Amino acid sequence: MKKYINNFMKYRELLLELIRRDIKTKYRRSVLGMLWSVLNPLGMMVVLSVVFSNVFRANIENFPVYLMCGQLIFNFFNEATNVAMGSILGNASLIKKVYLPKYIFPTAKICSTFVNLMTSFIALLVVVVFTRTPIHPTIFLVIFPIIYVFLFALGFGIFLSAIVVVFRDMQHFYSILVTAWMYLTPIFYPIDILPNYLKIIVGLNPLANIIEMFREVVLYGAVPSMVLHVKCLVSCGIALVVGLYVFYKQQDKFILRV
Repeated sequence: MKKYINNFMKYRELLLELIRRDIKTKYRRSVLGMLWSVLNPLGMMVVLSVVFSNVFRANIENFPVYLMCGQLIFNFFNEATNVAMGSILGNASLIKKVYLPKYIFPTAKICSTFVNLMTSFIALLVVVVFTRTPIHPTIFLVIFPIIYVFLFALGFGIFLSAIVVVFRDMQHFYSILVTAWMYLTPIFYPIDILPNYLKIIVGLNPLANIIEMFREVVLYGAVPSMVLHVKCLVSCGIALVVGLYVFYKQQDKFILRV
């Protein structure tokens, strides 16, 4: 373990440079630049609120904030895992020329997306203020669901970046998987409307648990239960262990397959 920590510290400057490069590349020649990280979730919230608010108005109080809490978490996970998935293939020329710890590439992609999540949080605060939603002291506990979704995305993204090198069709299959995942995550609907068998499935969804915690601290002013913390920690742990194990087993073959 000490060896891996020292190796990570050795290349931390490279990691920071890759993160800066990804952020600059994403907003290159954009007039508004990183402001889009605020405007995009706001725009999507307005559109989805208009579409779904009449359907779920009776079931969900303060629907715009409810919607945006789910939207920010899921959109981060979706974007982070998608960009991480192509990180090894996208840096094939560099991997073939010099030795670098290859996990740096998916990690940098996820970290740069995480910066966008932090910026998008401003959009959530704007909606909270605009809808006159009470700001509870528990909002400071938002650090927990944010850390959980980052760790879960990191483990899942590292896993995908290794798998796609061997199985290129994963890029297309994952778009189908993440669409199904979105509808099995209570982003714009209350879980109470689901039949019992779907409630069980959604209850096993790590993102549903993270979103639930996010809403508790931001919208409802509740302190998340220890059970909910354990559920999130277990899912993050499994994602990281599986992701790192698969990546470790496959990384020596990358140079032959990219």
